Amino acid sequence: MQLLLKLANWVDRLNERIGHLAKWLVLICALISASNAVVRKAFDISSNAFLEVQWYLFSAIFLLGAGYTLKHNEHIRIDLILGKLSARKQAIIDIIGGLCFLLPMAVVTLYFSWPIVTQMFISGEHSPDAGGLLRWPVWALIPMGFGLLILQVLAEVIKRIAFLKGLIPNPAEKQESQIEGAIEQNLDPLLKKGDQP
Repeated sequence: MQLLLKLANWVDRLNERIGHLAKWLVLICALISASNAVVRKAFDISSNAFLEVQWYLFSAIFLLGAGYTLKHNEHIRIDLILGKLSARKQAIIDIIGGLCFLLPMAVVTLYFSWPIVTQMFISGEHSPDAGGLLRWPVWALIPMGFGLLILQVLAEVIKRIAFLKGLIPNPAEKQESQIEGAIEQNLDPLLKKGDQP
């Protein structure tokens, strides 16, 4: 279990970093959007490339931020029933939901999006609009985003199982630093055993 917790911790850190990058993309997207509006109104100049960059960035924010959002338990839920259950029952539902619904959907999306990205890369497909951009970079965000989401689903399942075994605090609560500390504590015996001859 320690090895799995170490993997979950690595995935958490990866999605945390990418999530922070996605936050900066929001600012960049807003600046490009404002600049484009000012240039269009003040100088009567417009570029399809600037418009497409905006939706490329929006796609990056949404897709690259999915794993980060799941890590922080900030995705949309309907808690009419779940909120009334115990933490253990909630963890069991999260495990079942992650493995039976979210993981298969993410895997299927990744599987079917990859050939499209490959074909667009080989063909060098551009936007049909004048001054439009290459299409494969924005399409490549789909397998990247869903790949990160798959990793985070697995990390969340590992953390819920560790919680049910009493190894870490409830990962559904906002205790990231405590959970990371508990994971590190559980890894210490494993590391010490590995140092012995």
